[in-house]
Amino acid sequence: MTSVEHTGQSTAIPTTAGQASTIRLRLLGPDGEERIQAFSVTSADEAIRRATSRGQVVLGIEPDSRQSEARGHKGRRNFPLLLFSQELLALLDAGLNLTEALATLHTKEQQPLAAEVLGQVLQALREGRNFSDVLGSLSKHFPEVYVATIRASERTGDLPRALARYITYQLQFEAIRKKLISASIYPVMLLAVGGFVMLFLLGYVVPRFSAVYQSSGRELPWLSSIMLVIGKIIYDNWLLAFLAIVSSLAGFGWLLAQPARRQRLLDAVLRLPWLAVKSEEFRLSRFYRAVSLLLSAGISLPRAMGMVSGLLSMAQQEKLRIAKQAVEHGQSLSLALGSAHLASPVADSLIKVGERSGQLAEMLERAARFHDEDFARWVDWASKLLEPMLMTIIGLVIGVVVVLMYLPIFELAGGLQ
Repeated sequence: MTSVEHTGQSTAIPTTAGQASTIRLRLLGPDGEERIQAFSVTSADEAIRRATSRGQVVLGIEPDSRQSEARGHKGRRNFPLLLFSQELLALLDAGLNLTEALATLHTKEQQPLAAEVLGQVLQALREGRNFSDVLGSLSKHFPEVYVATIRASERTGDLPRALARYITYQLQFEAIRKKLISASIYPVMLLAVGGFVMLFLLGYVVPRFSAVYQSSGRELPWLSSIMLVIGKIIYDNWLLAFLAIVSSLAGFGWLLAQPARRQRLLDAVLRLPWLAVKSEEFRLSRFYRAVSLLLSAGISLPRAMGMVSGLLSMAQQEKLRIAKQAVEHGQSLSLALGSAHLASPVADSLIKVGERSGQLAEMLERAARFHDEDFARWVDWASKLLEPMLMTIIGLVIGVVVVLMYLPIFELAGGLQ
């Protein structure tokens, strides 16, 4: 029998300590009864500590509706690695060992794919295999950087710290990605609304004006004639026009759903002169942060450089290969990246400081943070510039259509005078 005790509304598991929120845990009490209890705490591990101090066994962390919905949509295709790392870190910090923590996560998991992956990991651990080897065999769900971080932590015995580093790394990237998405929403809405207004004018309003023009018997300006022909075609074949629009949108959606084609489209867009420089800086920022993560985990510099080469463009990967060979032959990282044009002036200065002070990982992280902040400012500036430009362009196009629509009427009125 399962009972539920509520002390407030549940929220997502916080990633950092600070503001209190409500965490719901599935517990097994001393009486053997299973229940769900809510704790008003600042983090999930604090809730687990409170429960265990009362003699209760933690069976899992209950997700709220927003988490369940997100995993219901995303979990069908991808293993929720960030959420898994956050929950695993919370359980390890609460004092559970790795097998107990994974068993707890597997027990509470409701998403089929995530449950299947956790079951495979748990079964392999019970057979005596290393955690990193198990994750490495599931490369579809666990990237090489993640596996290398876990493998290095097995030598030091500090798995929670390695998980915390990876969570920080991933959250910083997610913050930039969400900023890009939020900045693109308004321009897309502007284009969509402007497109529908244009279709309404051409397919509904313009054909009704054509009757007035035909009855006048006057010759129309050629631009107005072309617009009337387009409007009549849309009006007479509105079903085909509607199907063409829906098919175009569906085809574009299908194109975006294919990873290879989506990547080719994105690469083509990022090669535009206005975006190429910033996209290279953004890739370098991810490269610096990933190398910093691996160096902090104890991975050697040449190996770390090779493992994260996929974060760079094809042209940058070739430059990185040359820089990696130079590092393997004893050249400093700052000199190798500078010769390969893979270090901005700020990154070059910070890397040199890190080499002198022995804090190369920290300086690479600072270089990545500097470029992320600069990229975020550029996104804000570009979005503020793009919005009025789009509004101006859409207004001009609609204005031209309206003027061409009324131009024959103006000429007709002039002739009557």
